[in-house]
Parts: sequence; structure tokens; C-alpha cells
Amino acid sequence: MAKIRFDILSLFPESFSYLNQSILKKAQEKKLIEIRIWNIRDFAQDKHKTTDDYPYGGGPGMVMKIEPIYYALKKIKEAYKTNKRKIILTDIRGKIFNQKIARELAKEKQIIIICGHYEGVDERVKKLVDISLSIGKYVLTGGELPAMVIVDAVSRHIKGVLKNPLSLEEERYGILKSTPVYTRPEVFITDEGEKLTVPKVLLSGNHKKIEEWRRKHSKKIKI
Repeated sequence: MAKIRFDILSLFPESFSYLNQSILKKAQEKKLIEIRIWNIRDFAQDKHKTTDDYPYGGGPGMVMKIEPIYYALKKIKEAYKTNKRKIILTDIRGKIFNQKIARELAKEKQIIIICGHYEGVDERVKKLVDISLSIGKYVLTGGELPAMVIVDAVSRHIKGVLKNPLSLEEERYGILKSTPVYTRPEVFITDEGEKLTVPKVLLSGNHKKIEEWRRKHSKKIKI
């Protein structure tokens, strides 16, 4: 059994190819994480598979209905029994997602993410979730990108997902060190004739001077 299971509810399940790439793909192959995508339309209660409707009182756009989301959540809870679960709604009005929240969520056994869409979600859906999260103060067309951001950030905190555990050590204290890095070739010449070179100190083999250079040029980012 995976250390943590992600269940994502979306109207556009084909959006999540990113989750089957690179580190997240390997984490799934190692059974460290499990990711399941659920199509909200499959839980619509009418023959037309309606998942949105006009808002009461008028207003622009369409609003996601509560019924399909409710029945999807019910099905997911029945499919995976656990007491260590968090249900999240992606919502621009939600709490801003950050590293501290990612660390806390990594302690759960299951994370269910409801992807908001259109002009919003029936407000009663918030009665069904534990927390509403936003990934920033800007508007997206849907909650699919925020859902992938949450899965990625949380998965990093699962032991074994990252090859280098030191990658997380700095983050644990809310500080991330960003240092310039270079690789071959030593000199890259652009089509316009500009020479882009690697700092000589990094080619010197002098580990003491290299470490001094890295300390000097590293930038601490509070996360």
C-alpha cells in the first residue's frame, strides 16, 4: 500500500498527464504514492450528466453543482478506508498554499482534491471539505493546475520520493538556499556571437574556493 493516496475530482481528467512524468512517475512505480483521477461527470444524477447550472439570484457564468461532488466523495471514501484523510477544495478564496501546509498534508494517508471550475462551486460543497486552498492571488480557468501543484509539493515530503534527502533539509526550516549552477559546455556561444561562460572557480578543482563562491552567491528564499 502506498504511503499516501491522492484522489482528484475533476471535470477534465485528461489534464493530469504531468503527474505521470519524472519524479512523480517513479514515486508511483515504487508504491510511495498513489494517484487516482475521478471524473465528476460520472456521478451526475441526470441522463445528460449535468455538472453545472445557473446560479440562483442571477450572475455571470455557470456554477458546479453539489450533487455530483457529494456522490463522488461518498464513493471515494467507500473505496479507501482511513481516518487520516484531508479533503481539499481548490478555491481562489481559500488559504494560500505554502510549504508548511505541504509538510502537514504529507502526514495524511489520503488527500482528496476537488478541482473547482467555471464561475465557482456551490457554496454548500465547503460543508463537505476540510480546507479550501489557493495557490496564489490570481485567477485560473480551473482547479486542475492547483491540484497538480499540491500533489507535487506534498509528494516531495514522502520519504524516498527525492533521491537526495538534503533537498528537503533546508526547506524544513522555512528557508530554501538557491545557488547558481552550471554544466557543460564550459563556453556556449549564441547564434549572435555572445560567449556565455562558466565561472573559472568552478573549474578550478579547489573545493574550498568553490564552497566560498557558493556561499557568496547563494540566495536564501523564505518559504
